[in-house]
Amino acid sequence: MVFRSYRSVIFIIFYIHSHLIRALIIQNIYKLLDYIFGKGALCLMWSARWIVLGVFACCLFQASLAHAELFPDAGPPGTTVTIGGGQFGDFVSTEVNRVLFSGTPALIQSWESDLVMVKVPLRAKSGLVTLIGQDGSISAGTFSVQTAKLTTLIPAEAEPGDMLVIEGAHFGNSAGSRDPNTMFGVNQVMINGVRAQVQKWRPNKIEVRIPANATSGEVTVRLASSDPLPDGSCCAPVKYATSNGLHLNLIPHVEFQPTEGPVGTKVVLSGQDFLVGKSPTDAVYFNDQLATVAEWGARTIVVHVPLNATSGPFVLNYGGRKRTLGQFHVVESHVDKVSPTHGPIGTLVRIQGEHFGVFSEGGSTAYAFDFDPGRNAVEFGGVPGIIHRWQDTEINVWVPFSAKSGPIVIKRGANIPHADGTCCAKQADVQLTAGSFTVVTPRVSSYSPKSAGLDELVTIQGSGFGSFIKISESTRLELHHEAHEWQTYELGSDVSRSEVLLNGTAAQVMAWTDSEIQVRVPRRQVFGFGTPRGFVTDLTEGEIVVRRGSWDILENGKCCTPKKWVNAVAGDFTILKRGLPDPDYFNIPNPRRD
Repeated sequence: MVFRSYRSVIFIIFYIHSHLIRALIIQNIYKLLDYIFGKGALCLMWSARWIVLGVFACCLFQASLAHAELFPDAGPPGTTVTIGGGQFGDFVSTEVNRVLFSGTPALIQSWESDLVMVKVPLRAKSGLVTLIGQDGSISAGTFSVQTAKLTTLIPAEAEPGDMLVIEGAHFGNSAGSRDPNTMFGVNQVMINGVRAQVQKWRPNKIEVRIPANATSGEVTVRLASSDPLPDGSCCAPVKYATSNGLHLNLIPHVEFQPTEGPVGTKVVLSGQDFLVGKSPTDAVYFNDQLATVAEWGARTIVVHVPLNATSGPFVLNYGGRKRTLGQFHVVESHVDKVSPTHGPIGTLVRIQGEHFGVFSEGGSTAYAFDFDPGRNAVEFGGVPGIIHRWQDTEINVWVPFSAKSGPIVIKRGANIPHADGTCCAKQADVQLTAGSFTVVTPRVSSYSPKSAGLDELVTIQGSGFGSFIKISESTRLELHHEAHEWQTYELGSDVSRSEVLLNGTAAQVMAWTDSEIQVRVPRRQVFGFGTPRGFVTDLTEGEIVVRRGSWDILENGKCCTPKKWVNAVAGDFTILKRGLPDPDYFNIPNPRRD
C-alpha cells in the first residue's frame, strides 16, 4: 500500500505538470489569434479554440509516448531514481526490461506502465538514461553522477566515545536499511578502517559515535552498491564507492574522579600511556592553579586540590599538549547541626553538614581511603579528637581524654606546590568552626541501696554521666589499619568506655542517662573468678565507681594513646549472699523441682 501511494503521488505530479504546460500554451495561442483577427472575430476564435485544443492535446499525447522524465536528475551511487511521464509498457522480465545509466545496467525496483524506480549503479557515469522494454527503448533524459565529498570534521581531535560530525556533500538521503539481512548494502563511515556507529545521516551532514577501538587516521564515507546480476536480477555482491578522506586525531580517554570537593581533596586521573615518571613540563591545573602531584604512573595520576584552587577547568598538561578534561567544582564545607554540645570525655559528637570530603585522603595511592589523614582533624578547645567516621555529610568524633571546653574546629589540610609541581611551597589548614563544646566531669551525688543481693538493681544519681556508649570496639582504633596491612595484632581487655564497676567488676547497665544510672548486681563476685595473677574467691565488698574512658592523638598525628579513664567514686558497696540457688540446685537439675 505504501508503494502504491508513492507511485500515485509521483504520477499526479507528472500529470499536473503536463497540464499546466498545456494551459499556458493554449492561453498564448488565444492571445495571438486575438491580436491577428481583432475584436470582431471573437466568436470565430471561441469556435476555433476547441479545434486547437483537440489538435494540441493529440500532439502532447503522442509526445508523451516517446518522452519520459526522471527525478532526481543528480545524485551519488545508490540513489533511488523515479522515471515517469511516459508509456513504458508492461514488465516482462529482468532480461527484457532494462534501465541503463550511460550503458551501465541499474537494478530495477519497480516497473509500472507509467512509472519506473531504479537504483543508480556503482559504476554509473554521468550521461543518458535509457529505458528498454519489449516495444523498444525510450530516453529518460540525462543523469549527473555525484561523488561523496568530505569537507570538515567537527572536532578534528576527539576521544573514543565522542560524537563526530562530518560535513560535506552528496552523502545520499540515508545510510540505508539497518537490517543486516537486507539484500542491499548499508552506507558506512570508516575511521582508520574501523566502522563507526551512525547516529544521523543527511545529504550534507553525518553524525557518528567514535568506536572505542578506533585509532587516529582517515575518516571516509563509503556508499554501498545496489547493482543487479548479469541477467538483471537482484543482487550483485555489495561493493563501495569511497569518498575522499580527512584526518582525525584520536587521543586516549582520561577520566578523573571526583569532579567536586573541598581543598585537599584527592583527585585520581585514570587513562593510558602516561609513562612512568613525570617530566618537568607535565602538570595538572585547577582553573590555572598548579596542583601538587602525589603520584604519576603509567595509568594513574594522583593530585590534591591546592589551597588556592577555585572552580573552573581541570587541565592536564602532558607531552607538550594541554587537555581540558572537564570542570572541577571547589566547594566549601558547611555545618548544619552539632550534637551534643556538652558531655564528658569519650562522648560521641555528631557534626552534620555538607562538603566535608574524605578523612584519609592525604596519601599518594589511587584509593579513596589510604589511612593517611594528612592535616585533616577535628579539635575540641585546641585538642584533636579521635575520628570515628568521616563522611562528606557527617563527621562522628570522640571527645579526647585531654579535651578542653571551647570551639569545635574542623580542619582540612591543603598545600601550594613548588613551580615544578612537587610539595610544597606552602602548607596550611582551612578551618571551619562548627560550634562549641563544654567538657563536664561525671559526679555522683547519691546511690542506693548500699548493699544488695544478686541480680538486684542499684540506682546511682548525679550529673555529667553523658550517654551510654553502645558501640563495642577494640581498645586500639588502629587495629583495622594493621589488619589491612596483614600485620599481627592483639585485642585489649578494656573494650568499654562507659561502665560502672561494682567491687572491681563491670556490672550490667540497665539504664543510663546524664543524671541517673541503673545497674544490676553481678553474680561473679560471690563465686569468685580467676585471673592471670591467681584466683579471687571473694569480692563481695568494695566500692561503686562510674568510669568514662577515651584516648588522645599521638604527637605524630596518629591514633592513639592507651585508653585513659575519668573515675567518679560513689562509695562503698556490699554484695549480699541473697538470691543464691539452694544446694539441691546442683544435685537435682530438674526445672520443675521448685
